[in-house]
Amino acid sequence: MPPKPRGPRKPAGKDDGATTEKKPRKKEHKEEEKSHEPQVERVVPANQVELTEAELAKEITRVLSAKDPTAPANITRFSFKERTYKLDASVEQMCTHFEMEGNLVHRDTEEGRRIVAELEAEKIAAERAAENERLAAADHGHADKEDDTKQLRNQFNFSERACQTFNNPLRERATETEPPPSVSFSATATQWEIFDAYVEDLEKQRLAKEKKQPRKDDKGDDDEEAAVVSKDSDIVHSAAMSKSLKIMERMVNQNTFDEVAQDFKYWEDASDGFKEGEGTLLPLWKFQTEKARKKHVTSICWNSEYTDLFAVGYGSYDFMKQGSGLICCWSLKNPSHPEYTFTAESGVMCLDFHPQHSSLLAVGLYDGTVMVFDIRSKSNKPIFQSTVKTGKHTDPVWQVSWQEEDLAKNLNFFSISSDGRVTLWTMSKNELQFTDVMELKLVGLQKDNAAEEETSLAGLAGGTCFDFNKFSEHLFVVGTEEGKIHKCSKAYNSQYLDTFEGHNMAVYTCAWNFFHQRVFLSASADWTVKLWDHNNRQALMSFDLGNSVGDVAWAPFSSTVFAAVTNDGKVHVFDLAENKHEPMCDQKVVRKSKLTHVRFNPKEPIILVGDDHGGVNALKLSPNLRKPTQPPEEEQKKDEGGDGKKKPPPRRGRGEQKEEKKGEDESQEKKKSPTDLEVEKLQKNSCSCRERICSLGTFGGLAGVRVVV
Repeated sequence: MPPKPRGPRKPAGKDDGATTEKKPRKKEHKEEEKSHEPQVERVVPANQVELTEAELAKEITRVLSAKDPTAPANITRFSFKERTYKLDASVEQMCTHFEMEGNLVHRDTEEGRRIVAELEAEKIAAERAAENERLAAADHGHADKEDDTKQLRNQFNFSERACQTFNNPLRERATETEPPPSVSFSATATQWEIFDAYVEDLEKQRLAKEKKQPRKDDKGDDDEEAAVVSKDSDIVHSAAMSKSLKIMERMVNQNTFDEVAQDFKYWEDASDGFKEGEGTLLPLWKFQTEKARKKHVTSICWNSEYTDLFAVGYGSYDFMKQGSGLICCWSLKNPSHPEYTFTAESGVMCLDFHPQHSSLLAVGLYDGTVMVFDIRSKSNKPIFQSTVKTGKHTDPVWQVSWQEEDLAKNLNFFSISSDGRVTLWTMSKNELQFTDVMELKLVGLQKDNAAEEETSLAGLAGGTCFDFNKFSEHLFVVGTEEGKIHKCSKAYNSQYLDTFEGHNMAVYTCAWNFFHQRVFLSASADWTVKLWDHNNRQALMSFDLGNSVGDVAWAPFSSTVFAAVTNDGKVHVFDLAENKHEPMCDQKVVRKSKLTHVRFNPKEPIILVGDDHGGVNALKLSPNLRKPTQPPEEEQKKDEGGDGKKKPPPRRGRGEQKEEKKGEDESQEKKKSPTDLEVEKLQKNSCSCRERICSLGTFGGLAGVRVVV
């Protein structure tokens, strides 16, 4: 039987039963979603403040500022332009929490819209180009089928033959180079010319071999010639190279220590204008080498010709730890390395440059030897040296001093030692010749036979220092270990001219004044520095510095300024014209070292201070510590004629001659040199001290100063 025909099927959406069944399913689904949502329960804490509606509705205004509360407000920076520290007013208030560099642009900005439009335009252009290529390919389909039969080339590594040749750029007239000069030469070469050339070349080779193989009898001469040739040919170790390297080293050091050099040349302490009777010392360079780190600075001496050059002797004052000695010649232009260096088997105790021959350096050692070095020579050996045969000292040599040439034009110098001898050394052609000028005998014994026996048993007094008068060459003073100072003369070697008793311990330094012929200073281990007049046995002034005094030195520019160093590392600078009781400057220079020596530069306003750790410090004096000498106001009034008026002409008559003499005396007073002014200033200071002593007697001054006459 044929199948029964079926009617058309109704769509599911139009079925009534289906619609009635779907609606309750949606509601059930929504209810299931709500059941899966988390339930929120708000819990009020127990300590929460309960506010009323009025309080909740109240508006509270708070002002927010852009300032960072943690930003520092007192930043101090160094100003290289003004060379001082200044307060920086600008404070950075921005605090960055996160920062990352990028190139993102927001779409809504103008630049973002422009970039999006460009990208869309490029995309459209690319689609059009692809469509045009497709249409062109459809038009030339037959041609493409023929090309498929040909061999395809590599599209990625292909270059045409024309591109493989390099085309040189065209040269213009400005870039063209001039052709090298050329000369046409022509000659004929025959067999005998070629033969002669070969013979000449063989002869040169034979002579070169003979030079390389010297004869046995002339070996010494050939060695010297070869050494000279090698030195000339070795440019690296030549004298010209060493000079160039020294100049370069000084230039590098000048750049390294540029600020110190600027302070040395131009710095002046402006605060001195507001401080009367006070001064400061500015630290400049520090000269130190590894070879002298564990040695004491035992002597410092400036060169008389080159004011930037000075010599330093290194030894040891600890007599249980003696070692080798070292001499270093430093320059202010090169503080990093010494210019010259010499070594000695024993410790160096003293040294002195010759005042005229600036290359000669006299040195005294701990074992009693005296030597003379020529710093121009490159060898480490002295040109003169004392031995046991030539009468060297048996104890340490504490000081050496050059003297004027004798009648035979021989150079000579004096030395003093703990063996009680003051010896004159004369430099002859081959050796040092000695002459004992003075034997330091003990003072206080009777001049009888018993006393002579005691003196011979006790020995001589140990000399520690001496200094010659700047005006009378024959006169000198000697300091001893007993604390006594003896005035001696070259002409009287058997006895003392006078003895000054004021110190209780060893005298380390005696120094005559540069301007006054009667005044000298002495420094001792009993903590005092004393001012003496060699015509008076008692000290004019005494300064208690509170510690053992290592050295004292007069200033070369003033008759009243002197400096002293102590074991506590302090430098004391006095100016008797300003203050007779307290130092103008009392400054600590080193921390854990003892100062041993001090020296003034003969021209520049600086001093050198040495310590017991092998260091030498250069210090600059402030303006108050180096005031120039000015004539008194009374003399200025005399010169101006009273109250600034000119003096009337002298009267003619009976007193005409007296008036002329008086005018001559006044003209002589006007033409006083700075040296005379320094002498007058020191004489007035010493006279005022004597007048006060005569009226008041012995009294105690300020800062431990005791004045006794």
